[in-house]
Amino acid sequence: MYIIVGLGNPGDKYAQTRHNMGFRAIDKLADDLNVDITKAKFKSLIGECRIGTQKVLLVKPQTYMNLSGDALREVANFYKVPSENIIIIYDDIDIPLGAIRIRKFGGPGTHNGMRSIVSQLGTTEFPRIRTGVGSGDGSLVDHVIGKVSKDENAILDETATKAAKAARDIIEVGIDKAMNLNNTTKKKD
Repeated sequence: MYIIVGLGNPGDKYAQTRHNMGFRAIDKLADDLNVDITKAKFKSLIGECRIGTQKVLLVKPQTYMNLSGDALREVANFYKVPSENIIIIYDDIDIPLGAIRIRKFGGPGTHNGMRSIVSQLGTTEFPRIRTGVGSGDGSLVDHVIGKVSKDENAILDETATKAAKAARDIIEVGIDKAMNLNNTTKKKD
């Protein structure tokens, strides 16, 4: 069994922000797999599906970003899913807009949602898909939860689609091959 967790903040106010890239990717996966993510359980919205032969939970924590680990810990403990089978999808300001980067493990960096997850799981040994939102020019908070232009929104949708594919690839072909297939770089303008 796998858990794919998309990080984001609940509510319409945050729906189209850079910080909700994890939620966007989960929504893309749900659309691709014809899954409803409507079961409210463990401080999350959850959908169940199969990718290949694996049972998979698609999870959107409803705790707000900084407490994402609380929700994930409850799901992982209940289903007894090992950390190496938990895939986290989240926004990353250190990755250029439109690029994604899969990592097998690693620290949380400056991302508060990832800090919460590392703290609650007690490990950094889980795969993650970092979606590039760029760093912006002004305040970090304004950049990650501020409004985006129509053009940038189209790029973010494309990036969410790439992240959804990458999550499927991790499960279907393994993380090493998924990294080779999906890790992208995009030149800064």
